Amino acid sequence: MTDKISLPFFTLTDDNLFVGNDSARGPWSADACHAGPFSGLLARAAEKAVADKQMVRLTASFIRPIPMDGFRIECDIAQNGRVAASTTLTTYDRDDKVCATATTTHIVAADVGGLTTPEAPPPPTSDDEGEDFFISTAPHGQPFISNFLEARYPPGTDQSPGPNTIWLRAPALVVGEVSSPFQRICPIGDCGNAISRNHEFDEFSFVNADITIALHRLPESEWLASSAISHWQSNGIGLSHATLFDEEGAVGVALQSLVLRPVGS
Repeated sequence: MTDKISLPFFTLTDDNLFVGNDSARGPWSADACHAGPFSGLLARAAEKAVADKQMVRLTASFIRPIPMDGFRIECDIAQNGRVAASTTLTTYDRDDKVCATATTTHIVAADVGGLTTPEAPPPPTSDDEGEDFFISTAPHGQPFISNFLEARYPPGTDQSPGPNTIWLRAPALVVGEVSSPFQRICPIGDCGNAISRNHEFDEFSFVNADITIALHRLPESEWLASSAISHWQSNGIGLSHATLFDEEGAVGVALQSLVLRPVGS
């Protein structure tokens, strides 16, 4: 079922606007992008700005929905020292309204020899390839990101509400481009709130107001895993925490602050 990942998330227009394809659509609105592929574009801009260092962290705050019909990203280098650098990013819609802001951190990689560190092996997976993502329909009824993800499930899991683990493979970020390792993990990193939801879509919405993805090493495989847990509180605020893996082991974490609301409220 490799056709599922054949549609890149975005098309870049001649006037430097990113326009979302069906694969970039989020579950909450037919007109808004999923934050995961969009976060990959933030990583893309920051990596272009700081090409001599490894990106290790991305934090994005979402001010308003990211429009499917087009937006642009501006990136400024906040500081660029000998060992570390940082950037600030701002996203604008077609009317020049700010949709999101972000910051990144970059560090020079260096060979420091053998080090002791805890083992963090990858989660198990089935031999089945190209299964459907367990959430296949959205309230708006339009094609969306879940329809373009390939999934593998650890043996014995039923993906019911609660802490969960899943392996995913996602489309390329931009038409005609090969996604970098950091860009490639962003769509999976932003799925943690759905993977570990505590109620179903028809009961509660759990939109993330931000995302932080921090990696201690870059992923090397196309298939990537998220082992996620969400903590939901009766004050309508939640937190999703996901450990991210490639096929060799853990590569980092993703955090999302969640806005929890009963459906129809």
